[in-house]
Amino acid sequence: MIDQFSTIDWLIFAGYGLILITSGWLYNRQAATSNDYFLGGKSIPMWVVAISVLATSQSAATFLGGPDQGYRGDLTYLATNLAGFIAAFFVARFLLPKFYQFKVFTVYELLAQRFGDQAKYQAGSVYLVGRLFASGARLYMAAIAIAMILFGNIEASSVIISIALIATVGLIYTVYGGIRTVIYSDVIQCIVYISAALLVLGYLLYSIPADFSAIINALQNPSDGSQSKLTLIDFSLDFSPSGVFGFWSVITGFVLLNIAAFGMDQDVTQRMLTCKDSKEATKALTSSILMGIPVVLIFVVIGMLLYIYYQRPDLMSQSIANGEVPTPEFVGQTVTIFMYYVLTDLPNGIKAVVTIGIIAAALSTLNSGLNSMSSVAVQDIYRGMLLSRGKTLSESQTVMAGRISMIVVAIALSLMAALCFYWQQHSDMPLLAFALSVMIFSYSGLLGIYFTALFSTRGSPFSIIAALFIGFIIPVLMQPYIMGLYLPEEYQFSLGFSWQLLIATTVATAVCMLGNNNSAKANND
Repeated sequence: MIDQFSTIDWLIFAGYGLILITSGWLYNRQAATSNDYFLGGKSIPMWVVAISVLATSQSAATFLGGPDQGYRGDLTYLATNLAGFIAAFFVARFLLPKFYQFKVFTVYELLAQRFGDQAKYQAGSVYLVGRLFASGARLYMAAIAIAMILFGNIEASSVIISIALIATVGLIYTVYGGIRTVIYSDVIQCIVYISAALLVLGYLLYSIPADFSAIINALQNPSDGSQSKLTLIDFSLDFSPSGVFGFWSVITGFVLLNIAAFGMDQDVTQRMLTCKDSKEATKALTSSILMGIPVVLIFVVIGMLLYIYYQRPDLMSQSIANGEVPTPEFVGQTVTIFMYYVLTDLPNGIKAVVTIGIIAAALSTLNSGLNSMSSVAVQDIYRGMLLSRGKTLSESQTVMAGRISMIVVAIALSLMAALCFYWQQHSDMPLLAFALSVMIFSYSGLLGIYFTALFSTRGSPFSIIAALFIGFIIPVLMQPYIMGLYLPEEYQFSLGFSWQLLIATTVATAVCMLGNNNSAKANND
């Protein structure tokens, strides 16, 4: 499709490239110390951190999945922000003050204070594996969208070239300046992809000839007789994957998911640690949740307007009023309804802006993953291994190790993204669902360990390993494609990922608390 881009498209691409080059030159200054490279000298303004946390929480999964949720579902996804505020209170009360008290570089150093260095290595390793899968899947999602638009196909070569393009740009942009560059680039990328979404929203409203009241009435009364698409809170108790955004799921599993994301996932927490103190970090976290509500609403509303555009021919023009709902496919592969719309109905100019929006969302997620994974690899694992051997790293050596590890991480994420391409060919599980829920495999065990550390005097090196293993294996055993291997068909069940997280975290916490507190103290001494 490259030859289908017009002059205006290429001018838009050039303008975005100029923004990247200029902002990189302004913010990508050399970091002299590890505190500068990994924590930005704890001097990043609160509002900048808030936008960065928002951009990190968003991703290509939100850019593509938000509209799909609006098209197929309702507004209940917005109710998950209630879980975000509950989780923010927990993190601000129990975790952020301790992070600043012990002057940690990573969230897993807190476990070293309680259980000894071995716990830090174990938790950091689990995080790296989980983040590799999650960020790799999101990178693949962005790459396949870019391949569709740039090359007109989703062949392996086109997808891999797109992966390499995004990874290379992200690495060059962040490798020298560290977290400061990542945070300020997040602000730019956030503005870019929100602007792209607003442009699509405006064009959709322009394309639908019905008035606002008719659109609202159509959303309140779907043609298939299902409940209103404007439903915000669903109090029905549904344990299946279709019920993960219900109220009871939100105040249980989603609270745990957000506690882990805000306080135990270095990808997000590292941004808050760049504030000068825990109070500023709390303000940044709360502000990011507040800002996230209208942002997510934009993407969900796009999906709802796509529902009107494709499934309510009575409100549309005669040219598409045949009543047939399109199958969102691209060269034989099922895609999200948003990508179907971009590929088939968006005009040149706007299509270029959407392409840039997807790249911006991908870069924001990729850059955060590069720096957070690098900080854990260097501060928690590599530096810790050297200290155990009586060796130390100078500040310049630490920064250099951070840059080298960032290159390694970029290669690893690219390989994982490429693996996702082939993995999807042999799996019935939608990649979007995988990208949104994959972190529960590492979150469950981490939540169990942190709850044990914060609210008990128990736990031991062995029970920590057991909790991490149990927290991983329980969600794995609940996956439909795994369940078929060990359960007869009549005993198999389908459980939403939020409920899987709740069960796995409960069991992991109980297992971790079985450890003898005396052994933990001895290890810490």
